[in-house]
Amino acid sequence: MHLVAILHDIRSVHNVGSIFRTADGAGFEKLYLCDITPSPVDRFKKIRPDFAKVALGAEKSVAWESILSTSALIKKLKDDGWAIVALEQSKLSVPITSKVLPGHRKIALVVGNEVDGIPPKLLKLADVILEIPMCGKKESLNVSVAFGVAAYQLRFQT
Repeated sequence: MHLVAILHDIRSVHNVGSIFRTADGAGFEKLYLCDITPSPVDRFKKIRPDFAKVALGAEKSVAWESILSTSALIKKLKDDGWAIVALEQSKLSVPITSKVLPGHRKIALVVGNEVDGIPPKLLKLADVILEIPMCGKKESLNVSVAFGVAAYQLRFQT
């Protein structure tokens, strides 16, 4: 199975660093850092110390690319045969434990902004929307934690 992730408008460098580390552990091939999502390097192309502290070297082992338009990227990936799986609470979402896209070998996982999540215009481009059921009083998990839950669920669903 081939896995990539699309990080849409993630604000926190620590969340992105954590996602890099988890992506390495779950065997993701690439991370697309979209819109305002921070990259591992500063404007001088040097590794950011605050990023590296959380990523623990995964910024060197996981391929990544900064992208300006999330929607254009999703459309391109779809044209290239990738299934788009959004992680978001929605009226159209299914539990993350559901078997999704059985037999599909190329999956792009989309996670969104810490406050606003994935915008409706991007959710419309998804082939499936997954939701992590919450049992406590909180309505959602931190984006890097949610990414970890989804990453491993997708990796080992088949």
